[in-house]
Amino acid sequence: MRRTKIIATLGPATDDPATIDRLLDAGVDLFRLNYSHQDQAEHAKRMQTIRERTAARGVEIGVIADLQGPKIRLERFVNDKVNLRDSATFVINTELPSHLGDESQVGVSYKDLPRDVKAGDTLLVDDGRIVLRVKDVTGNEVSCEVMLGGELTGNKGLNRLGGGLSATALTDKDKSDLIHAVDLGVDYVAISFPRTADDINEARELLKDAGSNAGIIAKIERAEALDHVEEIVEVSDAIMIARGDLGVEIGDAALPPAQKRLIKIAREMDRAVITATQMMESMIEHQMPTRAEVFDVANAVLDGTDAVMLSAETSIGRYPDKAVAAMSRICAETEKQRMARISDHRINQRFERIDEAIAMSTMYAANHIGARAIAALTETGSTCVWMSRISSGIPIFAFTRHVGTQRKMKLFRGVYPIGFDITHADPLEANKDMIEILMSRGIVKNNDIVIITKGDLRGARGGTNNMKILRVGEALEHSI
Repeated sequence: MRRTKIIATLGPATDDPATIDRLLDAGVDLFRLNYSHQDQAEHAKRMQTIRERTAARGVEIGVIADLQGPKIRLERFVNDKVNLRDSATFVINTELPSHLGDESQVGVSYKDLPRDVKAGDTLLVDDGRIVLRVKDVTGNEVSCEVMLGGELTGNKGLNRLGGGLSATALTDKDKSDLIHAVDLGVDYVAISFPRTADDINEARELLKDAGSNAGIIAKIERAEALDHVEEIVEVSDAIMIARGDLGVEIGDAALPPAQKRLIKIAREMDRAVITATQMMESMIEHQMPTRAEVFDVANAVLDGTDAVMLSAETSIGRYPDKAVAAMSRICAETEKQRMARISDHRINQRFERIDEAIAMSTMYAANHIGARAIAALTETGSTCVWMSRISSGIPIFAFTRHVGTQRKMKLFRGVYPIGFDITHADPLEANKDMIEILMSRGIVKNNDIVIITKGDLRGARGGTNNMKILRVGEALEHSI
């Protein structure tokens, strides 16, 4: 069973319900609604399609609403595009009307740019394809020398090398989109360009005020976020390594070690982690990934990422289901390697909670006794998060009565949610019922070892305090 999860971004290429069916068949685990593109009505239609198609199959799938954030973009040009010559002077003018750009100047969406930059700064446009060096800042004008020119169209992103732009993480548009996403019933909200934990805390308060318990994914894409990454991870439910803007701000050579460090930190702090951006970019147009893309996905899996994400490959690509299938194939094959199944996670650390200790003990026992599966009764999914931090080839089946918990757990590496209402079951029969479900699905058979975790109090949050090792076929009715 593939342990690494796959996230597919929805867009014009997936609007046909039949395409959603093919993505589900190919193995997608979560869908992403990208609020940087299309309007709220279109996202609502996509959410409706997701719920209709998954309901028809009797499955649950997680949905992520990815907010745009303060993406800084140049405005448009009179003639749609310009060609910037090396060494030419090019002015970014915050007061220029949005459609009047030319070869000499252009407007910008971020009006505080002159305050944030100074002579000598390097500005990167269109993911670094255009490089500008700031010569002078006067009033509303940032005068630049073109260091690396080329063709430039409107609405391209702008970054400062090394970060430091002070735009707030949550714009008015983001706040409106967050409420819209809550109304749709999304399972996670991704916050773009956070700089510190305060940005995540603000989003958490907005979700709380809206009556939502959606998880928060912090997108690490600012250079300064790397200086505060532990505090950001601490207040988030997951992080996303957004390699596009992050790579522009810190430089492409610094990106691979940053990715490895971020995955390590997230796992050590018991948070999920998503690796994203250009993972299979060639499949926007082609039916097969490049060898470099295969290695990219495989390395993220070996490093311990919970999920890998497809963006344009599925949202506007020609072969969205084939991109998911290729990614699934690569993940599954990579997970066969021994280094993807061993772990010394927190082996020398103290556990502060009983349910956390049960989770860690379960994985230690499972890895050393040769268990076939783990069956975890859970309310919130916390036990399963802790278990999933331990690298292992043993599947964790999360039995829960909450649909929202099922959908959230779709993000966790090696965790497979199953709907199961313990409050309506005889507690003396619960173990037997779970084993029978696993047997009916062909997951376990007689004489297999299964480890079950649960709490004494049925339906209690944070109450996991029992671990039991069972052999399938033995007197399960007396096992509690």
